[in-house]
Amino acid sequence: MRLLVQRVKNAKVVVDKETVGEIGKGFLVLCGITHLDTEKEADYLANKLCNLRVFEDENEKMNLSIKDIEGELLIVSQFTLYADCASGNRPSFTNAAKPEYANQLYEYFMQKCREQDINVQKGVFGAHMEVSLLNDGPVTIMLEK
Repeated sequence: MRLLVQRVKNAKVVVDKETVGEIGKGFLVLCGITHLDTEKEADYLANKLCNLRVFEDENEKMNLSIKDIEGELLIVSQFTLYADCASGNRPSFTNAAKPEYANQLYEYFMQKCREQDINVQKGVFGAHMEVSLLNDGPVTIMLEK
């Protein structure tokens, strides 16, 4: 399971000209799932994400978590995080989980984040999405388990 985490001032997802998820200060999280991932990886990464200390404290040190600042999460499914570009110029996506399994684990992961009292918004699994954000920093971190 891979998470590309971006600290944002705001972010939103639009599908068919309709906003389906929108947050203020927090994280835009692109979430990729491979066929080897289980709830164990999702549990670990939900805990890591919700406690990741990359927001600034009163001394301008990255020392606060999303929970500390009462931030929000916008979690977007992103199978292309498992693109394999080793051979040729066209990526292979065989390492990404099959859609039914990936969606189940994606929903489970978001529920684990919600259980930590964080507002979680999402995109539409499998849809063509337009994602916009105002990156803060920028701070972009890859988490993987």
